[in-house]
Amino acid sequence: MQEREKLKSRLGFILISAGCAIGIGNVWKFAYIAGQGGGGTFVILYLAFLLILGIPVMSMEFAVGRASQKSPVRAYKALEKKGTKWHLHGYIALIGNYLLMMFYTTVAGWMLYYFYGMLTGKFQGLNTKQVEGAFGSLLGKPVTMTVCMVIIVVVGFLICSIGLQNGLEKVTKVMMVALLAIMVILAVNSLFMDGAKEGLKFYMVPNFERMREVGITNVLVSAMNQAFFTLSLGIGAMAIFGSYIGKERSLLGESVTVAALDTFVAIVSGLIIFPACFTFGVDQTQGPSLIFITLPNIFNNIPMGRLWGSLFFIFMTFAAFSTVLAVFENIISCVMDLTGWNRKKSSIINMIAMIVLSLPCVLGYNVWNWKGFEIFGGSILDLEDFLVSNILLPLGSLVYLLFCTRKNGWGWDNYVSEANTGKGLKVKKWMKGYLTYVLPLIIIFIFIFGIYDKFFK
Repeated sequence: MQEREKLKSRLGFILISAGCAIGIGNVWKFAYIAGQGGGGTFVILYLAFLLILGIPVMSMEFAVGRASQKSPVRAYKALEKKGTKWHLHGYIALIGNYLLMMFYTTVAGWMLYYFYGMLTGKFQGLNTKQVEGAFGSLLGKPVTMTVCMVIIVVVGFLICSIGLQNGLEKVTKVMMVALLAIMVILAVNSLFMDGAKEGLKFYMVPNFERMREVGITNVLVSAMNQAFFTLSLGIGAMAIFGSYIGKERSLLGESVTVAALDTFVAIVSGLIIFPACFTFGVDQTQGPSLIFITLPNIFNNIPMGRLWGSLFFIFMTFAAFSTVLAVFENIISCVMDLTGWNRKKSSIINMIAMIVLSLPCVLGYNVWNWKGFEIFGGSILDLEDFLVSNILLPLGSLVYLLFCTRKNGWGWDNYVSEANTGKGLKVKKWMKGYLTYVLPLIIIFIFIFGIYDKFFK
């Protein structure tokens, strides 16, 4: 039997895991829902929910991966009791990884296109309406969108095919360090804008009046959702990296470190965006259009805007691509475990499959978009995103949670023994009641609210 590959360093493990968690949602979504939800109040609630929701489940994913030394599709089989069916979730987790990449590769392609556009000056001299039209024009170009998506897929699988240490780990380390450095440079630049003081007040100072306007329950649920979904838990995306590390560090401590990096990116994104929005008097609660319409307009109107715009979109490309690499690695490893193929064969076949699977999302904006073609009131991307974010992530997280706490699963004692091996923060005895009985109810609430919000609100 071939010996399992290992990551070379703890830093590699933390940066790859954080890279998987860090995505485009950290940038536009965190910023605008924090602004809507009362600024500093939302940030405090988000951090509290991150501690009591996200971090425990992440430690469980890591523990299942490290104890089994298998990819998510085989991990349950190695740990479950005979006659139980927990391993079925392994196949659902693999489907979740494919489904996530079926739209995420397109979005990463958009970031790449906008970086290229900023770098080559495509947006210079355009007025507000023309910049707005540029994004709509991109969506109407199936060939351009396909080329951008294919570049992301091919480069991603190529890096992963080289090997765990020399490919994924080496590239992710460089990319994540560059991402963090670019963020700090952009944030410092934003702090010197005219609207910086007003923007930071809106973003960081608790505003209970604004919280009441949105609705206290809505703000609580938004903070809970963001804290839960930001870490990409429930489809084995973290479990795979648990299987690549040694026993030197405890897993709750490592989960806190990864979550802290993810949160750093989310909070600094707000420091970049809000001063710019307030300087130019634009609505900071626009969501995705903030990235593709508002910010390019802002970059057109500031000194050295082309440079700042290029830096911003290379940062966004890195944020998206770090997730792509991590999930590709999960897919490659799962297929290697299922078929016995080597890394290169798994990479090549999955690369071809991913290009084909990503085409519906691309074509849903143009070729297939006849007569306002919609599924459940949205695009193909919206449907794929809903299935992953509102169904597979919460229910998958619930399965990991129950597997690690129930007697007919892996069990509390086995989970604690694995999670507490090594130096660092430990799982305490008093946590058992909360993790066994309270946290499952919170996750079920998040799941039900997501369905209600989509279909009944």
